[in-house]
Amino acid sequence: MITKIRAANLPSSLFPPWFSSLLVPPPFFPALPVDTSVGLSKSSQALKLDLEEKLFGQHLAREVILKALTGFRNNKNPKKPLTLSLHGWAGTGKNFVSQIVAKNLHPEGLKSNFVHLFVSTLHFPHEQKIKLYQEQLQKWIRGNVSSCARSVFIFDEMDKLHRGLIDAIKPFLDYYEQVDGISYRKAIFIFLSNAGGDLITRMALDFWKAGKKREDIQLKDLEPVLSLGVFNNKNSGLWHSGLIDRSLIDYFVPFLPLEYKHVKMCVRAEMKSRGFTIDEEIVKRVADEMTFFPKEEKIYSDKGCKTVQTRLDFH
Repeated sequence: MITKIRAANLPSSLFPPWFSSLLVPPPFFPALPVDTSVGLSKSSQALKLDLEEKLFGQHLAREVILKALTGFRNNKNPKKPLTLSLHGWAGTGKNFVSQIVAKNLHPEGLKSNFVHLFVSTLHFPHEQKIKLYQEQLQKWIRGNVSSCARSVFIFDEMDKLHRGLIDAIKPFLDYYEQVDGISYRKAIFIFLSNAGGDLITRMALDFWKAGKKREDIQLKDLEPVLSLGVFNNKNSGLWHSGLIDRSLIDYFVPFLPLEYKHVKMCVRAEMKSRGFTIDEEIVKRVADEMTFFPKEEKIYSDKGCKTVQTRLDFH
């Protein structure tokens, strides 16, 4: 799902022709400050409930995101924006979590004028235009944060982002009180990436082979390995990035590969959302249709829960 990107009060001449279809006119903002606690739409308890009931098999992500977001929202004077980097294979819940976070911060979620989703392959497709993209990205962020201090920016497919492009936003993520008269300290930046999925899976598999529960994996087991691996991964979008070098990413959040039982949970949740009666026979059939890896052990779903919705349509 892709949200429209607001151009705030910037002239159309700043944007390339291909981007015009994504722009929506800015709403009227009064002369008074527009930060009316719009970013505090739901309580931490509501966020906790959403994560517990809708996110499966991700104890680390659930714990880190809840604590990080709650602490950030309760801090009346943060020293920098909250920056989260979510990593794991497709279908493990990264996009889903970003939607939960967006909706808990702004009632309309991804449809809100204060939530902005960038998809690397859609919005930044041409490597030869990196400099242009960097300039535009700075202008888009500056314009929107000036309209709403609690703006949320989500960058999807970070592993497909051209090297160096994301460093354009480094000044906005740093510990500056203001940049050109604008404070970015109440904004939130979320990066979504498949990069590091192999490292996360290896750790989960090592725990499984050692007879340990996946819930025994702690953030300290993965975060250092993940940040270093992403920093040195030429396909991560954060390769040798100043965002990592300057420790501007607050949390590297690992999303573990999903097991058979988690896929069944996803099927039940999807049936419930459609108003269906939970039929365990259908739940089993849908889960059995998924493919699992490694080849011998067959522990983890290779697509997570990504195709559950479409597979359920056939039953």
